[in-house]
Amino acid sequence: MTRIAVIGLDGGSLDPEMQSVVREASLVVGGRRHLDALGVEPERSAALVGDLSGAMGRIEASEGPVVVLASGDPGFFGIVRLLGERFGREGLRVLPGRSSVALAFARAGLHWDDALVVSAHGREPRRAVNACRAHPKVAVLTQPGFGPAELARELEGWGRSLFVAEGLGGEGERCFRGDAATVARMEWRDPNVVIAVDEDRPGEGKGWISSGSESPGRWALPESEFEHRSGMITKAEVRAAVLARLGPGPGDLVWDVGAGSGSVAIESARLGAAAVAVERDGESCERARRNAARHGVSVRVVEGEAPGALRDLPEPDAVFVGGTGQRFEEIVKHSAVAARRAVVLTLISLERVVPAAEILEGCGMDVETTLLQASRVSGIGSMHRLVPETPVFVVTGRREGVAA
Repeated sequence: MTRIAVIGLDGGSLDPEMQSVVREASLVVGGRRHLDALGVEPERSAALVGDLSGAMGRIEASEGPVVVLASGDPGFFGIVRLLGERFGREGLRVLPGRSSVALAFARAGLHWDDALVVSAHGREPRRAVNACRAHPKVAVLTQPGFGPAELARELEGWGRSLFVAEGLGGEGERCFRGDAATVARMEWRDPNVVIAVDEDRPGEGKGWISSGSESPGRWALPESEFEHRSGMITKAEVRAAVLARLGPGPGDLVWDVGAGSGSVAIESARLGAAAVAVERDGESCERARRNAARHGVSVRVVEGEAPGALRDLPEPDAVFVGGTGQRFEEIVKHSAVAARRAVVLTLISLERVVPAAEILEGCGMDVETTLLQASRVSGIGSMHRLVPETPVFVVTGRREGVAA
């Protein structure tokens, strides 16, 4: 039996069915602005504030029908999840309004079947930021304290244009399109939705799955898939092990230090992560940019020498160190201090393996070291032989209690 009706409000007037449901309810629960807008009497209303425990208790104690007011489509990053978990799905009747995300894309004149939708509302916002850095079209549901200006500041330098839809459906609705630097300087009112678009790759073409989240299909790609200099590239077999230890995915940020061709950064981006490739050689930086464009992913290429070039980068989830030069210990320590989850190094020299492990352990990481040696079959006339690749030590540091 239906006991709780959940009504989505989108700035328009309630239809007769919704009006009847609200009028007959013993208790109406919602944000203060929704309760005030509908003129609900104080004696039969409860505000959704704080951790919502007070409102949930009122619903549980109510002996008559209950209405819960929400914004837009309450089944989309909304209160339907909580109500279903607390009171059971069979007791809910959901009457949705227009989704704020759908309205925002309509105001922007953009199709959104290839868009990613993320929420920073009631959540730590860094994963939403990283999604915007990685994907070409993202809608962000913001929260008080992390609105358009705060998001824009995190996206400066990432080549994103922003569309802000503020107060959708209401009398004070405002829409604005601009670059991140402009949006960061402006003041905004809640509620709002922000769309971040990479104008260089605004869409992924006609697909069959929404949000552009289709699997890349292949990973640990052969070296021939990347332009590189004189074999200076992490080999596919080693790259497979590195990616498995980095664990890149949507919402993550990966640093590729000493990136060379950028193969690890690019593969991380293909798996959904935001990626920064740091490389001191200008020609290699250009190759990395061309490789990223070839694979249709967004990789921020930073030309500079580590560890100095790392100091102003956003906080990474995982760091790959493929090249260190003379400042080996400084780079490893800086990477270990910065990384939230993991640091992975590939080393050829045995003399660097033990110091690397000691530095990672000293930064509170659990360390694993593996020697990888692969051989490829090569033809000699009508015969075949094994051609060994250079042995590589893979040194991995992980934070205890943090998933890979």
